Amino acid sequence: MSDRVTLPDGRRAQLWQGGASAGATVFFMHGCPDCRLAARTGEDAARRTGVRLVAVNRPGYGRSDAHESGQVSVAHDTLAVADVLGIEQFAVLGMSVGGIYALACAALHPDRVTATGLVASPGIIPEMHPPWHRDDLSSDRQQSIRELSGKTAVEVVELLRPDFEAYVARIQPDDADDVAVARRWMQGLHPQDMTLLEALPPADVAENAREALLGVDGYLRDTAAMFGSWQVRPEQVRCPTWLWYGARDANAPVRHGEWLAERVAGARLVVDSRSAHLTTLIHNWDAILSELGRATR
Repeated sequence: MSDRVTLPDGRRAQLWQGGASAGATVFFMHGCPDCRLAARTGEDAARRTGVRLVAVNRPGYGRSDAHESGQVSVAHDTLAVADVLGIEQFAVLGMSVGGIYALACAALHPDRVTATGLVASPGIIPEMHPPWHRDDLSSDRQQSIRELSGKTAVEVVELLRPDFEAYVARIQPDDADDVAVARRWMQGLHPQDMTLLEALPPADVAENAREALLGVDGYLRDTAAMFGSWQVRPEQVRCPTWLWYGARDANAPVRHGEWLAERVAGARLVVDSRSAHLTTLIHNWDAILSELGRATR
């Protein structure tokens, strides 16, 4: 089976499927910059919990066609992929920035989305106190983020494009040396997250990096969505919702989960005292898929 499907407007979306061959379906929405292959770390847990795990590259990532995407369009794209795959009802799971899109999908399609899970996801940053995603930023970086919140998505994309293109050039994803690509991709991670990735085959880590950085449009659209006002409010979500955060996570401090828990009716906040950013997902795959799977059956 091809790893790409055609959406109603003719665009192509790239996906990955794993876990159980039948049973409850969970759509995984990757972080930023990242790609569908991040879901592979949950494949064994998906088999154990009887969950069919589906991950789709957002527009501009991997071989998904670039598009001026946002919360609403990604939510509709997810539904279109579910239709192509013959999936009527499903849960959504957003990792990091992917949580923005998971919430939108749940809010806009309550007849199809049975449950929502967020892992280390940001709240609406301009509305938070303090109004930035990390708590370890310099004063100059804090001011830059404040300025981003007042700009349009198009303005944010063009403003950040040179810096991200320079970042991609530093990673050198076209380098054939898997070990070198993986090493550069992991630079700057929390030591706990780095240890986790170092335990994976370098070829897998490099493949993820190459796909995540194949184009720049996906990352830039995600950044615009993260630092600006949302198109869909978290208060609109009505399905069962779980929020998983790591106490050691500098990328998405627990205050984001607390902020969202106050706004999503009935949301359950789970704080993992052991985990940083990526490890919050890896350490909790079984628990996450068990909860979402039960709510979907």
